[in-house]
Amino acid sequence: MPARLSPPKSIREICTTLERAGHEAWCVGGAVRDALLGIPTLDWDIATSAHPEQVQQLFRRTIPVGIQFGTVGVLDRDGLLHEVTTFRHDVETDGRHAVVRFGASLDEDLARRDFTINAIAVHAERLEVRDPFNGRADLANGIVRCVGEARARLGEDRLRALRALRFAGRFGFAIEAATWQAIRECAPQLGRLSMERVKQELEKVMEQVARPSETLERYREAGIFSALIPALADAPRARFAAIDHLARPGLKGRPDRRALRLAALFVEPGVAPARELERALKALKYSNVEARAAVVLAEAGAELLPPSTASAGGLHSGANAPADSTLRRFVARTGRLSLAGTARLRWARAAAELGAQATEEQRRAARLAGIRLYRRAVRIAWRDPLTIGDLAVDGDDLRSAGVAPGRAMGDTLARLLELVLDDPAKNEREALLADIRATLAGQSR
Repeated sequence: MPARLSPPKSIREICTTLERAGHEAWCVGGAVRDALLGIPTLDWDIATSAHPEQVQQLFRRTIPVGIQFGTVGVLDRDGLLHEVTTFRHDVETDGRHAVVRFGASLDEDLARRDFTINAIAVHAERLEVRDPFNGRADLANGIVRCVGEARARLGEDRLRALRALRFAGRFGFAIEAATWQAIRECAPQLGRLSMERVKQELEKVMEQVARPSETLERYREAGIFSALIPALADAPRARFAAIDHLARPGLKGRPDRRALRLAALFVEPGVAPARELERALKALKYSNVEARAAVVLAEAGAELLPPSTASAGGLHSGANAPADSTLRRFVARTGRLSLAGTARLRWARAAAELGAQATEEQRRAARLAGIRLYRRAVRIAWRDPLTIGDLAVDGDDLRSAGVAPGRAMGDTLARLLELVLDDPAKNEREALLADIRATLAGQSR
């Protein structure tokens, strides 16, 4: 047995404690699968014949993670939590929640699992492998296959349809024909899932899958977007492909990267996506902070990618390069701190639209055009006046010049901002006051 399959010492100690008390104990699930694939993992789970109360009696530090489902969290000597779950049967399920019964054997416990690649167990000390559904063969052949009858497995928990697509994308596997057909058949029923669970699954795609566009296209082909996020059912391929060019949030889930990838899902050149995106993220139970961050980025990305530039890979260059005044207004609307994220969205969409057929020379030209534009925007963002707070005059100055408080003062400040967005050299106190006086004089005639 390869050394990579050997569970860590803390897991072996837990299993030994259970076995000395007369119970079976096996390592199961994703850690076994990943170890067989040569992927390092620390998240080892244990299946045991011991009932939850027996597990709690055997270990000094435990957490009732999911007692009703037979799961107890056991803390090792370093304070790391490991889930220990009793062998179980599913008694009944409505496609979202299951009622379980303890007292099953290991093979019966493995039979209730979702996919053959997740239905493999290994003994922590002997390294004996129990593989009743030929999961190792499917790992070797790169196949995601349901355990037993595919329709039954997905009917027990419809989230398994999304999990199948994520595993296929993460590992570069094919989906076995009967499993794919069952996914397509259950797609219309996915609206009954908790949207929190859907959100978690979508985030895992963003975090774990190197090329999310392929998984998202499978979502669409299976009818999953039509059932869960209709706004994405007819999205162009380039929108999904753009996500492949954005850095993954990673296992720690960096919120800035997650917001970028979420925004890219809804960015369409020249189309304001705010309402559509906010509605979708609200349905998926995203926090107001995360939703707002994604909306700001998506709005900015749509503005910076007008449809007329799509044929050129979405990059302004040469005669198509925007004027400084256009960039100033863009940064003024999106905010200085959103500029870097917006630039990444822009580059990602441009790379997606160039496509795999683009020559290296075309890619190099696109990268250089993007870099030049970004550098211009950064210089403008931190050099030029972009907000009312940047004006060389304030409310006291306007009052002294004779501008009435209230709406008139707000309109005057907005007009002055437009003036300096066109020409920052005009942002001088005396020049702005002279403009105010001339305007007031013209109004009094």
